[in-house]
Amino acid sequence: MTSDTDLLDDLLRLAAAGGREVDVATDPAAARSRWSTAPLVFVGSDQVQPCLRARLPSRPRLVLVGRSGADNTVFEIAQLIGAEHVALLPAAEPWLVDRFAEPVVERAAAGRIVAVVGGRGGAGASVLAGGLAITASRAGLRTLLVDADPLGGGLDLVLGWEQLEGLRWPALTRADGRVDVPALVRALPSRGDLVMLSWDRGDLLDLPAEAMAATIDAGRRGRDIVVVDLPRQFDDAAVVALQAADHAFVIVPAELRATAAAARVAAAAAVHSANLAAIVRGPAPGRLKGREIARALGMPLAGTLRPEPGLCRGLERGEAPAATGRGPLAELCQRLVAEVTGTDAAAA
Repeated sequence: MTSDTDLLDDLLRLAAAGGREVDVATDPAAARSRWSTAPLVFVGSDQVQPCLRARLPSRPRLVLVGRSGADNTVFEIAQLIGAEHVALLPAAEPWLVDRFAEPVVERAAAGRIVAVVGGRGGAGASVLAGGLAITASRAGLRTLLVDADPLGGGLDLVLGWEQLEGLRWPALTRADGRVDVPALVRALPSRGDLVMLSWDRGDLLDLPAEAMAATIDAGRRGRDIVVVDLPRQFDDAAVVALQAADHAFVIVPAELRATAAAARVAAAAAVHSANLAAIVRGPAPGRLKGREIARALGMPLAGTLRPEPGLCRGLERGEAPAATGRGPLAELCQRLVAEVTGTDAAAA
């Protein structure tokens, strides 16, 4: 990770000498999706301050690369970002070639991160997020459902889990760095393969970006899929989740005003994610088509949702969305989970 073109040229040359191809990221936003899973990470000294601001989680096999005489504090800042080694060019070139030439030990397969955001208030983002999580867990996937919307009322109510014991966000807002996955799973409300991190109905608190980063990192390492319900106004924690997401869905009611509102949300989200897709929810009073709405938003259409009259009644009775595996929402969630994870959620 570096935006220093001269340093990048040197690193690419050394990687080629070591017989290794590398992925290049210019900043933490571009690196975040691969940060926890890459076998080895080299960070240019020009990216130290951006890394500190981004609150990237700690990880092993991290090397800080700089130039001799460029900065006398390089060893101090290496400790701040958790670097195991400091390589100063040109003296460290042979050492770097040896590091590139080492056999790559692939890290364990990482969980997929899926973010959901409503195009307007009441669009159904929390219901879709809950349906995706329920569907994934029914398919035997170890699933983490994360409520990133402090004003959403609590995802535990969407699933009918408000009586389950376990920690909520207020107890975890001091989380920083690397979180122990088994300990997190034991502490959170859970049923089967699904665990959830939600808000309570207590005082409104700010969610620190580092707490979200630590949670996402734990989810990648210990879960097969992480589903995050995002607020429509992106705070620092929401940005962390959106940048980490492998897939992000904007759900939009098939209405003209909702489409106009969703255009603002999509524009803000596009700054942090290149993997946005639209899900259009019926009914369509003006007969707007899903493809027309997606085209107006400038993103691909991931799916459409037909009206499901019994869904709202079930939610009021504490029935989790898509729990029966039948109906328009369940069918859409089965397809999306299968596409995201490569599993056959419908068959499961």
